[in-house]
Amino acid sequence: MTTAQSVPEVPVSEVPDSGWLLDVREPYEWAAGHIPTATHIPLAQLNHRAAEIPKNDTVYVICRSGMRSARVVMALAEAGWQAVNVAGGMQDWAAAGRPMVSDSGAAPTVA
Repeated sequence: MTTAQSVPEVPVSEVPDSGWLLDVREPYEWAAGHIPTATHIPLAQLNHRAAEIPKNDTVYVICRSGMRSARVVMALAEAGWQAVNVAGGMQDWAAAGRPMVSDSGAAPTVA
């Protein structure tokens, strides 16, 4: 079994503004609050939508807390992508005051 320590990860403070962000949370989580520049591909759709993920960029993967995204990073790395987990996920992103929007226009939250 691979542990989280073996997954490449960065804190939210080190995710570049121009980085390619992949949000793997569920649609209701995305709607409540997400990173404006992120691409949303829910975990369950990842196999069918993998072609949307660039292979020539580092992919920063985020979920609510960093657990689902760590699994995605391992799978992407095994399939040839350069992927990095965003440690602490959207919880840390929001706590750090990084940009977020919601689909409703209300104040974004982490669901």
